[in-house]
Amino acid sequence: MAPAHAGLFDDDEARKQIAAERRRVDDLTNELKQQQAALDARTSKVEEALKNQSLLDLFSQIEALRADMNKLRGQIEVLNNNVENTAKRQADMYLDLDTRMRRFEQPGGPGPAADAPAAGSPPQTPPAAAGAAPAAPDGSAEARAYDAAQGLRRAGNYQGAIGAFQNFIKQYPKSNLAPRAQYWIGDSFFNLRDYKQAIANQQVLLKAYPDSASVPDSLLNIASSQIEMGDVATGKKTLEELVSKYPLAEAAEKAKRRITALNTAGGATARP
Repeated sequence: MAPAHAGLFDDDEARKQIAAERRRVDDLTNELKQQQAALDARTSKVEEALKNQSLLDLFSQIEALRADMNKLRGQIEVLNNNVENTAKRQADMYLDLDTRMRRFEQPGGPGPAADAPAAGSPPQTPPAAAGAAPAAPDGSAEARAYDAAQGLRRAGNYQGAIGAFQNFIKQYPKSNLAPRAQYWIGDSFFNLRDYKQAIANQQVLLKAYPDSASVPDSLLNIASSQIEMGDVATGKKTLEELVSKYPLAEAAEKAKRRITALNTAGGATARP
């Protein structure tokens, strides 16, 4: 009986050891699972942190782009303003060029002013053969004098432009450009905010050159000066006169818009 009991004991002990080993394995397995779960959790946190960091970088880039866009909008506004001013200058230059071209296209060359020397000029020796050659120097001088005056005006030197245009008219009183020079004298006074002188000089144009193509622009400048001086009623009448007498002129279109502005905005004005 003793040996059988001893064998049974050995089997029980072995079973206990196996059970203990199984428990240890289970414990280790659970521990490994817990460690794996902890690692997974840490990995998720790291990934989330990386995602958040990328979002922060993206947000910073978007803010930088917004700032750049705002700067660009400001630059575009400045450029648009420059384009409008350039367009106005180009229109003036085109009108001046067109006037000069018409003068040269007329029979007889540059015009009466080219046929006789200006006051105070030294006597000239008549050429051996008749032709247009002797008129070229005078015509070139006339164009240079006008362009020099225009250059002063475009540069904003309105006082200098006034003197230059006045000298041009004195030197070339019969020039086809004389009416336009007189207009720019009045316009320059307007830009200097000397509205009385602006009106007076534009009225000189109306009396001296009543058939000039510059008359509608002159009336528009007079109306603008009157309005700037606070005489809105008279200015409006001048605008209506411009529209009535010269309905097809470009100045008439501006006058119509200005009349509408005066009627709807109670005297709102715009510079010519």
